[in-house]
Amino acid sequence: MNLEDKIDIVKNILRGKKVAVGFSGGADSTLLVYLSSKVAKNTLAITINNHMFPNGFIEDTKKSAKSFGINHEIIDIDFYENGDFLANDSSRCYDCRNLMYEEIEKLALEKGFDFICDGNNISDLVVDRPGILITYKKNFKTPFIEAKLTSKEIHEYLNRNNIPYSKSTTCLLTRFPTNTRATKEKIEQINYCENYILNNTDCQIVKVRNLGDIAVIEVDKTNELLNNFNEIEEELKDKGFKKVTLNLSEIDDDEYISIDFNDNSFTYQLPFTINLENTKEQLKNESIDESKDKIELENLVIFENGLIKGENLESYEIALNEFMEILPRLRRNI
Repeated sequence: MNLEDKIDIVKNILRGKKVAVGFSGGADSTLLVYLSSKVAKNTLAITINNHMFPNGFIEDTKKSAKSFGINHEIIDIDFYENGDFLANDSSRCYDCRNLMYEEIEKLALEKGFDFICDGNNISDLVVDRPGILITYKKNFKTPFIEAKLTSKEIHEYLNRNNIPYSKSTTCLLTRFPTNTRATKEKIEQINYCENYILNNTDCQIVKVRNLGDIAVIEVDKTNELLNNFNEIEEELKDKGFKKVTLNLSEIDDDEYISIDFNDNSFTYQLPFTINLENTKEQLKNESIDESKDKIELENLVIFENGLIKGENLESYEIALNEFMEILPRLRRNI
């Protein structure tokens, strides 16, 4: 299935409905509200301001919503007032989405929008993002997952059609290692450092990881940092870091899915474990054998440790489709 066919699937899902979208201004939600603005009966973009997103985040969402001619509501939730988020434990993303989606759902229903979507795409399901469980819990619609659209394909469509979007919309709390307590001062330090690099280079994606006294810079154009590193290092040290390093692996947000296919079989190791009991509920009566550590289907085996195996599949395309079909029905552990 080509890209345009997948886009048509999304349009048909949205067509004629009153659609509410959790809107961050990033690639996924931007494409979703753009397509909805073309085919839905009405579109409402709902943005959560949790005070932990990069500078310019709110203004970018306002600008995009206005350009698409859609309604836009902003909900203010100050996460700094919730000490549990600053604890930054392993459930931070799950808890964050739970709180944000409760507010999105409440406002959408108050405004008469009962078709509530988010921009999760199929490649989000093979990375460590436990917030997807809240999407399932709230029964938010996921048109991109239904259409099997990957991040790479979404970026391709946006760029091909000159649709602007923000390339930096991830919560600044993710710059700290899990189970490392953050403070408002440390988050503001990260925000300043990232803005300094953005304003003094041609980089479009910048993340400064806080490892205590060490700053690890990740960007989409490492040559930009190498050409200006001395000045950047001096500025970041002036802001409190004792050591500044550069991750030479460039950020690539063009996520896609590929599988190791050989002799009509494939394997894929997911970066999380599977809750088999909850997954069985999604599979209904499709399993042909079950044990304490795996579920066997006709052509697939799902292991508790996150390994997925496929067998007796005639081609790579068939195998990939089988894998993508099962992904939305898996229920992971946090």
